[in-house]
Amino acid sequence: MTMYVFQTILLLLLAGVIGYLIGCLLCRWFCSSRQDAQSSAAAAGSTAIAAKSGEEAKAETEAKPEPEAVSEPEPEPEAKPEPEAASEPEPEPEPEPEPKPEVKPEPEAKSEREPEPEAEVVTFAATTGPEPVTLPAPKGGKADDLKRIKGVGPKLEQTLNELGFYHFAQIAVWTPENVAWVDDHLKFKGRIERDDWMAQAKLLAEGGETEFSKRVDKDKVGSSK
Repeated sequence: MTMYVFQTILLLLLAGVIGYLIGCLLCRWFCSSRQDAQSSAAAAGSTAIAAKSGEEAKAETEAKPEPEAVSEPEPEPEAKPEPEAASEPEPEPEPEPEPKPEVKPEPEAKSEREPEPEAEVVTFAATTGPEPVTLPAPKGGKADDLKRIKGVGPKLEQTLNELGFYHFAQIAVWTPENVAWVDDHLKFKGRIERDDWMAQAKLLAEGGETEFSKRVDKDKVGSSK
């Protein structure tokens, strides 16, 4: 009996739930149909209003008369001014004479290079013995160009420097004994007297020149043999 009562209550609850669900579905469907109908009616009304407004605007446009063209007044012809009497041109003023440019004095040409001071003349005295005057180094740190003496080449000049002879004045005062002493130290014996070194050296020591020294200065003679 209890079981029967329990089943009956369960069926009633189930029927109530099913009925509730069906009612909700029907209510939703009804509301949705009503909203669709209202939307369709509103859209139709808007379309009708727009069409009516368009027709009214078109009718107003057709009813308005076109504006008449305003004719502009023709301009009156301007009076031409009478030509003025041509006035004679005024004489142009004479141009002022241009000032002559001042002639600047040309700078004086610089004088040629001042001559260098003459080198101090080196002198030596003849010795009484066989050995001539020799030096450990040239006086003033500058030796004479002994190749300007005919018979003295580069190698012979080097040998004379090694023996202590650097200046023309040393050779100019050689005595016969000195010549013999120097001859003993040279490979070319007899050249001193044959080429007369002493006379050449004396002239060169005094600032003079020989024909051979001129050729050496012009680089026409490479060396003496």
